[in-house]
This record gives sequence, C-alpha cells and structure tokens, in this order.
Amino acid sequence: MPVSQVRIAAGDLFPEVSIVILNWNGKLFLQQFLPSVLNSSYPRKRIIIADNGSTDDSVAFLKLHFPSVEILESPVNEGYAKGYNTALKQIQSDYYVLLNSDIEVTPGWIESIISLMQMNTKIAACQPKILSYTSKDSFEYAGASGGWIDSLGYPFARGRVFDTCEKDTGQYDDARPCFWASGAALFIRPDCFFSVGGFDEYFFAHQEEIDLCWRLQRAGYCIYVQPASTVYHVGGGTLPKENKLKTYLNFRNNLVMLCKNYPVTQKGWKIFIRLVLDGVSAIKFLADGHSNGFFAVLKAHRHFFYWLFFKKKSKNKPGRQQPDKAVKYNGLIVWDYFIAKKRTFSEITASKK
Repeated sequence: MPVSQVRIAAGDLFPEVSIVILNWNGKLFLQQFLPSVLNSSYPRKRIIIADNGSTDDSVAFLKLHFPSVEILESPVNEGYAKGYNTALKQIQSDYYVLLNSDIEVTPGWIESIISLMQMNTKIAACQPKILSYTSKDSFEYAGASGGWIDSLGYPFARGRVFDTCEKDTGQYDDARPCFWASGAALFIRPDCFFSVGGFDEYFFAHQEEIDLCWRLQRAGYCIYVQPASTVYHVGGGTLPKENKLKTYLNFRNNLVMLCKNYPVTQKGWKIFIRLVLDGVSAIKFLADGHSNGFFAVLKAHRHFFYWLFFKKKSKNKPGRQQPDKAVKYNGLIVWDYFIAKKRTFSEITASKK
C-alpha cells in the first residue's frame, strides 16, 4: 500500500489506528501481552506485527494462536529504526501506534490520546504515561510521563532522571507538551512521520525517537504526553540495560543527534563538552570494573567521528524549517543530579524551564 496521505477531519470520532508491534524473537512477550492489546476497546484498530527477522517461532505462533493479527515479515533484523521505516511504508492508516512487544495496555489507552490529537492538529506525536510492569506504582525508565532534554542534550523524563524512577502519585497527570515521546508507545500521524523522513536508520536502535521528535518540532509541530492513558512496560526486553551494545548505541546516537539538530552557533562547543563528559563516564565505567562500558564509549566516539567525516549524511530533515521552540530544560541535568543531588523532575525543573 502507498504511504498514507490521509488528512483527518476534526469531526471524525474514530479515525483508523494501526497498532504496529516490531517483533524480534519476542514470542514470550507476544504470548503474555498481545491479548491486552487485542482487548483494547477502540473500535477502528488494526493490530500489525512487523517481524524483524526473528529466528524463534514467533511468526508460526502468531499464525496459530492469533490469526486475526496482520503480519509483515522481514528476512533480516533491521533494528528499530529501519524496521519501523520499512513496515510503516506498507501501512495506510490515520494514526500509527508504535508499541513495544513487552507492554501491557490498560482500558481506554487509545481513546484519550486520539481525542487529544484530534482536538489539536499541531500535535504530531504523543505518548501515554508509562509505568513499570514489575513495580506498577513507579514510572518506567523509557519515557515515564513525557521525555525532556537539557541544554547539553542529555535526555531525561518527567518521573525519571538518570537511574532514579519516581513513584507515581499523580504528580505528573496533566497532559502537556514535552520534548520527546517514548518509542515504547508512540502515537504519531503518518503524514508528519514521513514529512521529516521517518527514523534515522543509522541509529539502528536507541534515541531515534528523540531525534525524530526534535526534527518534528523544528518543522513546526509539537509533542505531547497524555497521562490519562497508561501502559505498563517491562523494559530492557531486547537489550538489557547493562548490555555493551546498548551503551555504545546510546553514546553514539546521542552525539549524532546533537550534531544533526543543534544550530551551527551551538554545535561545536556543546558537542566538545559532551565528548569530555562522555570521557568522564568512560573512566567511571573503568573505575567501577565495567571495562565493557569503557570500551563501548570509546567505540561510540570513534564511530561518531567516522559518521561526521565520512558517512553520507541522513536526508531525514524537516521539510519546512522553523525557529527551534522545542520544550527544553535550560539547565544542566548532570550538575543538578550529581552535584546538587536533586533526584526528581519537579525538584530539577522548579526554577528553570
């Protein structure tokens, strides 16, 4: 099918929503969590599994136990970024929901977000409140109640700063703009997604949704969180937190993202500071006995410079450039967290926004 060019009428109560789950050897997660997705009350939904070259029996399992689910098969693992780009080009819909396979959804999780996006056509992407599946009264690392970024490009979230995940007491239950919406449960308009070129496939996985949301804001759109919708995320289902590949991808991709999106007047000096701070992180990995982390950071820097000087630059840039009015935190999260010992989002952002 061709890429969707559908424009949603404000009065359309139930636009079509395609829930697209990218799967790689995730049979156990599909078995556990797909029933909650199938039971979603939203009337005009499609559920599509985009299989990313799985080597387990995920596809055979789906065909046997969930015959109503649509399946798109790729012969190889293309990663999160290219895997979704490939799949979404084949899906025509009014809205996409990019959903991780390790997420349990709750009743009404679709309706409140679609209602918000229908009322405000400037919202290109939106996420629900993401809580931990294993500790359901706590925010989960990958997005919490809306993603933010500081003045040096460090990502954090409303309810999660570095490794500190807050308890959810309703303190972040207001729908509001944020800087990035989590790729674990990302609602997005197809025309917006494709107008900025989709995900940067060089990223493979990790922080590609932050880069996408930054480009969307530079193109004049806004990003939201709608906590009236709640999902529970296992987290680390594909790459555990301590995995050296995850460390490498996070450090490399963050530098590439900053280089792509910072204005020329800020790019050089801010990336230099980040390289220095990354070096400090690498030394800390080594001091703590995590040599894999140390070498992952060095590899990330080496490959960043390769990308900078030799790699063909990505073409997925905003089609209509706007002044950067993205929702950012103007302080330094590293200073606030490690030096000032502020641990919660509300403490950190109380004076600077």
